[in-house]
Amino acid sequence: MRADHGSLPEMDDLDELVTWTLVRAGHHAERMLTALFAEHGLTPIQFGVLAYLATGRTFTQSELARAVLVRPQSMGEVITILIDRGLLERAGPGGRGRRTSIRLTDDGATLLMRVWPTTQRANDPDRLGLTPEEGLALNDVLHRMLRTDLTAPGSVS
Repeated sequence: MRADHGSLPEMDDLDELVTWTLVRAGHHAERMLTALFAEHGLTPIQFGVLAYLATGRTFTQSELARAVLVRPQSMGEVITILIDRGLLERAGPGGRGRRTSIRLTDDGATLLMRVWPTTQRANDPDRLGLTPEEGLALNDVLHRMLRTDLTAPGSVS
């Protein structure tokens, strides 16, 4: 028998928490992608860096950190590892206060071309238990959430 502590959650209450369900689903998807990328010697963050750079857009280290949602301090180590593996290179003179872009090398592009088809198959809506329409709708909702500042003052009290 449960002690009465006011409004402790029941199982149904937990299942109604969108953000908690999102965290759980995110961990579930992350485990799947971590295993997929590990087959190619990558982490999900490293994959994200390679994939964003493959778009042809120019990124600085801090811009890449924002794109893959890691702290800028953490991105330095990720970039160094990928440079040491020959998958990335720095472009420009660099130095304090100077913009230094990061570029994908030919080896980085080759690795991404091997990983990309598997990643696309892993995102097939049917594999995720969704219809194609649900997959599109879910992706749209998740992108809207990513554009929302959930830490803004007054958003949670």
